[in-house]
Amino acid sequence: MTRTITIGLVQLEAVNNKCKNIEKVKKLIKSSKNIEADIIVLPEYLMTPIEGLEPYDLYEIAEDINGTFINELVAIAKEYSTNIVATFFEKTNKPPKVYNTVVLIRSNGEAEIVYRKSHLFDAYGYKESNYIMPGPKPSRIVDVNKVRIAFSVCFDIRFPELYRVYSLNGAEIIVSPSAWYKGPLKEETLRFLAQARAHENTVYMVIANQTGKYFTGRSMIIDPLGTVLIDLGINETYKEYTIDVDYIYEVRRKLPVLKLRRPELYKTTMT
Repeated sequence: MTRTITIGLVQLEAVNNKCKNIEKVKKLIKSSKNIEADIIVLPEYLMTPIEGLEPYDLYEIAEDINGTFINELVAIAKEYSTNIVATFFEKTNKPPKVYNTVVLIRSNGEAEIVYRKSHLFDAYGYKESNYIMPGPKPSRIVDVNKVRIAFSVCFDIRFPELYRVYSLNGAEIIVSPSAWYKGPLKEETLRFLAQARAHENTVYMVIANQTGKYFTGRSMIIDPLGTVLIDLGINETYKEYTIDVDYIYEVRRKLPVLKLRRPELYKTTMT
């Protein structure tokens, strides 16, 4: 029997009010007449964008996993009997730095931290490391409806080593909450990087992105050959898409790049 999983993508523009952002999530999901998603993915910076904030401002907004913000998402997961992937700014013991943390909320309401963003966006004039402390390790690979899922966040997509580690350790889908900043050709960059990560690892890529004033939108799901299956454009919206997980192994029989690797050749220095 073919394994499938239905993924819901929420694309929105967050504001500097985490309660209003939760309400926006609820409204967008409710706009769909029939919620069938096994897992709903929310974009990065869901608590608040960091534009205009000082590091201590963000630290005051941050919570721990038992805070109100995650509890509100737990209620949504229970209401729709679905799993939810979200990021939140997690307080650390080194203020004003926070973690940019991915949490998986199970349909029964159990919430677990699965990843802390490890590659920070210190590029194009931005300095995410002024606010955020990098996570120390790759995500855990978790089972959701008998599908193996790993996690990354936004800027991580520029570091292919992380995705290769995930695929070699059995990930079938890599889910990436994102807040991809606008700029010259940035929409195209997000698309070709996501296609490359999917194709070179023969996995599905799932990106839920912010849109609006600062961010590009273009949330998408990409198959193991790098084909874009769904692209949400630039509007705030909620869409679901069902993927055939076992298609990964059909692709890998035809394109066995993971088996054809030559790890003995890959060194950080050349002689």
